[in-house]
Amino acid sequence: MPPRRAPSVGSVVPSRPPSPSPDDEEVHFFDTVDELQQHGINVQDILKLKSAAIHTVSGVNMTTRRQMLKIKGMSEAKVEKIKEAAHKILGSSFATGVEVQDRRKRVTLISTGSKGVDGMLGGGIMSQSITEGENNTSPSLSIQKLILFEVYGEFRTGKTQLAHTMSVVAQLPPELGGASGKVAYIDTEGTFRPDRIRSIADRFGVDGNMALENLLYARAFNSEHQMELINECSMRFAEDKDFKLLIIDSIMALFRVDYSGRGELSERQQKMLSKLTKLSEEYNVATLQVISTFFLMTKSLAGLLLTLQLLVKADPGATMTFVAGGALKPIGGHILSHASATRIFLRKGRAEERVAKLVDSPDRPESEASYKLDEGGWADV
Repeated sequence: MPPRRAPSVGSVVPSRPPSPSPDDEEVHFFDTVDELQQHGINVQDILKLKSAAIHTVSGVNMTTRRQMLKIKGMSEAKVEKIKEAAHKILGSSFATGVEVQDRRKRVTLISTGSKGVDGMLGGGIMSQSITEGENNTSPSLSIQKLILFEVYGEFRTGKTQLAHTMSVVAQLPPELGGASGKVAYIDTEGTFRPDRIRSIADRFGVDGNMALENLLYARAFNSEHQMELINECSMRFAEDKDFKLLIIDSIMALFRVDYSGRGELSERQQKMLSKLTKLSEEYNVATLQVISTFFLMTKSLAGLLLTLQLLVKADPGATMTFVAGGALKPIGGHILSHASATRIFLRKGRAEERVAKLVDSPDRPESEASYKLDEGGWADV
């Protein structure tokens, strides 16, 4: 069902552009598992795949035979037949450098709300990428490789505000810095506020009711529930190709509560990141992790935003310890950081100023940009 649109009244900008005509219909970048039926796979086996949160042919390709054999009712013969059918649909995974370059032209940039930060990132948060940030106080050829974008930082540096801002911006047309799509928002800390969405929508001239109508929200209460919601997103994205952004705020909060041991926690982290990475690539998504908030984007799903909080390393034998900037580390440790190609560290500046530092990027130099937090979300100082 297509998303509802804001009425074109006065100077109000629709939160979604008009639907394209059949001749201009955008080509979607994934095939649902229902396509396997045309290659000899029966409906019952397709339903088994869906029950395991495998909703696309690319998802079949990304799932190992060992994992598929764990699905109830799947035999080795069935798995091999499904794998062969998926390979026939997807074809070769290799492409020439020129083909890859042409695909890069389809990358969508979603604004953070601050022109300064957008400039530092080369235009904004890229679709088909995952970004990570931190903060401190003083289908085969048609799918592009996902880059993890991670944002992390301390309290009041704007991680959740970035998630709220991009929830609105992602609905804007591309010429206004958006992705013309709907947003899915998984809240693990109870920090989502509809009133903030309305305030940010007012800033961009978008009808507040329509902005909220195009946002699908869920509250996660434990780590298992969080994984279930991520699996449900996979199903919804396959059914509704208008989704452009997935936000999880925050990505690690519930895992810290449910798992205390390092070995147990790291295994769960790896499973979750593996699922999110597959989700991003299946639906051609750009992903942003705020180490306390998580954001994901694709061509059908434009991006993914993750937020993380900071872990302060202090002397256990001291009652009070001065902590230098180098002693602050994002929660999630090496597992999340190694999954992220782009990392942003957020810290407080003077007065209301906040500073975003590009710590790591595959194609941008290390640099900093200032921004502030106001009624309209992230903005320029």
